Amino acid sequence: MGAMRGKPFDGGSAHRWRHRSARQSSSVAVVLVGLVVLVGLVVLGACGSLGAASGAPAGPATTSTPGPTDVHTGQPAPPSSDETASSAPDSPAAGPSAPGDSAPGTAPSASTTPTALATLALLEVKGRAPQTGYDRELFAYRAVDLDRNGCDTRNDILRRDLVDQAVRGDGCVVESGTLVDPYSGRTIGFVRGQATSGDVQIDHVVALSDAWQKGAQRWDAATRESFGNDPLNLLAVDGPLNQSKGAGDAATWLPPHRAFRCAYVARQVAVKHAYGLWVTQAERDAIARVLATCPDEQLPSAGAPTVGTPAASGAPEPTPPPPLSTGDGEVYYASCAQARAAGAAPLHRGDPGYRSGLDRDDDGIACE
Repeated sequence: MGAMRGKPFDGGSAHRWRHRSARQSSSVAVVLVGLVVLVGLVVLGACGSLGAASGAPAGPATTSTPGPTDVHTGQPAPPSSDETASSAPDSPAAGPSAPGDSAPGTAPSASTTPTALATLALLEVKGRAPQTGYDRELFAYRAVDLDRNGCDTRNDILRRDLVDQAVRGDGCVVESGTLVDPYSGRTIGFVRGQATSGDVQIDHVVALSDAWQKGAQRWDAATRESFGNDPLNLLAVDGPLNQSKGAGDAATWLPPHRAFRCAYVARQVAVKHAYGLWVTQAERDAIARVLATCPDEQLPSAGAPTVGTPAASGAPEPTPPPPLSTGDGEVYYASCAQARAAGAAPLHRGDPGYRSGLDRDDDGIACE
């Protein structure tokens, strides 16, 4: 009863309280749903970024510092001209190289064979020494058989330089042949004999007297003999031209046949370099002037010389050699080849140049 005497229970107040609690719960639920949605969007965005990153091709790993980024495009900015100039690729770019470009070590190497012009620069330049004590016999030309083939040096060179040659049964002595003379460019018939052998002479390209005055006076006998009989320094040439040359060097004499001058001075350079002979200043200048027209001229070997440039197709044939004189006014042909070259074949008995040695069947007509 005492309890009943307090404040009576208000049902409306209880209803309002329940309504307010329900509204508060709804607000909390809305907030929670919003948070869940927000978190979901964030997660989805992160997953999309990771997927895009994982789908792109991986670039080469690098430890370098990233370059600047273009704020407008989000892409790496192109390097500046200074950066481009200061950085070089480790390997050449793909694609054809520019003309003249080549990788180191792959360019074709220049010929290692020395040229006459380069070798000329190696020769000592000095004045000519006195000729005191000179004697041609000190060089023992033809007196020694350096190659020990049983033949003297003159006939060795004739067999090397002549064509269409007839040689004695001993295999040494040349009885006849034809020389394409390097000094004149002419074709010269050679016949062994007291009156005709001098038509073809053996020239020391570096004259013995010239060598004596430019270093040979200091040599021992063996070196002088080697020099006097060295095939590198010997050429079969036109006799009269050899006489006109005398002991001259390149400053005082050059072959009239201009096409052979480069080869001629190149041989002199080769000989002087091989034997340590010097040149005078005038001689060096004369050789240099010739070689300036053929700077790639190589040093020669001891073989037969090349006489000028072979005639091109359609060029006129060389002038046939004149018939040889025996010294008493008669015409003499060493062979039928020589008679044909002179335009005289066939030869009939009684014709100038006819002889029974050329008429093998003795029918009165030679070189048919």
